[in-house]
Amino acid sequence: MKKHIVQIMLIIVVGMVIAGCASTDASKDGVRKVKVAYVQNSKPMTYTDDKGEPNGYDVKVLQEVEKRMPQYEFEFIGTSDDDLLLGVEQGKYQVGVKNAFYTEERTKKFIYPEQFIGLSSIGLLLKKEDEDITSLEDFAKAGYSLAPIAANNAQYTVIEQYNEENPNNKIDLKAGDTFTVDVIQWVNEGRVDGGVIIEGMAEKQVFDEDGPYYNLRDEVVYNEFDVIETWPLFNKQEQQFADDFDKAMKEVRDEKITNELSTEFYGRDLFELLQEE
Repeated sequence: MKKHIVQIMLIIVVGMVIAGCASTDASKDGVRKVKVAYVQNSKPMTYTDDKGEPNGYDVKVLQEVEKRMPQYEFEFIGTSDDDLLLGVEQGKYQVGVKNAFYTEERTKKFIYPEQFIGLSSIGLLLKKEDEDITSLEDFAKAGYSLAPIAANNAQYTVIEQYNEENPNNKIDLKAGDTFTVDVIQWVNEGRVDGGVIIEGMAEKQVFDEDGPYYNLRDEVVYNEFDVIETWPLFNKQEQQFADDFDKAMKEVRDEKITNELSTEFYGRDLFELLQEE
């Protein structure tokens, strides 16, 4: 009996030594694996392509960032808007990208780094006969109805801020029940006069010949009313990761890689607008 106990203890000790060596080797390697969530159906910003690979502007920028962060290894995980936000907040993912705008409300749940990741054109999708509506002011003055926007969508904040700044010319803003409403379908069916949409989504869904609403290309228009900075969202416990990201992200932008990717995925270099300001 004693002989068996000694053998078992030896096995346990050897196992602990092996585990300790493996742990030491991992720490010597100095590479930390982090989970990067991305929304997989928001082409061209973030999506899973036909080969099952993560793709899109935000994803490609982060892949360039990863090359300049040898102490990290990124694992890209495709998911939904809601799961990304909840997952990053709870630590399931260390960072998430979803063409996210800056909002004060989100700073309570996430770390915004110092360096933004990109720029996004935001505008109104309208019927062709309303193409002379080129601003939020025009839209409000016409008394037009707007497609609902989920309250946890940053686009909601954009319109909310406009209303706060223009109390005498407000847009009737309604919160949707789900994160996204099919703005194109709502406008096409006449359920609303217009809706807020990101240019990239309008281009890929309506004006790209492979888009699901390409048949409506002559029926609707996209009128840009602003270009907004977009950000990755970091878990609140990931300040060091966010700081390291900032250094690498600055290099990526200084090397004009963001300009190239903007042209590739959005059809134009939105960063030229920064130089014009």
